Amino acid sequence: MTGNKVLRSLQNLYGDYCVDVFVRADGSFGFEEYRRDPEDGADWHTLDRYSGLTFRSEAEALAKAKECVAWLREKAPG
Repeated sequence: MTGNKVLRSLQNLYGDYCVDVFVRADGSFGFEEYRRDPEDGADWHTLDRYSGLTFRSEAEALAKAKECVAWLREKAPG
């Protein structure tokens, strides 16, 4: 995600998954889901599922993230 600015980073209740909503240098928006395993030093690893999707706004990216990521729907962040 080089060159992208993270606008929101939302974690699940256990702190082992997160979704970052970001804006790219070209002004488009996107999101990606990450996971971390306590046994590997708590580094985040991309699941590389959604970062290629492009949206016109942060709100659109977040809405699609909620559609795609089950735990995010359950958490229902603002």
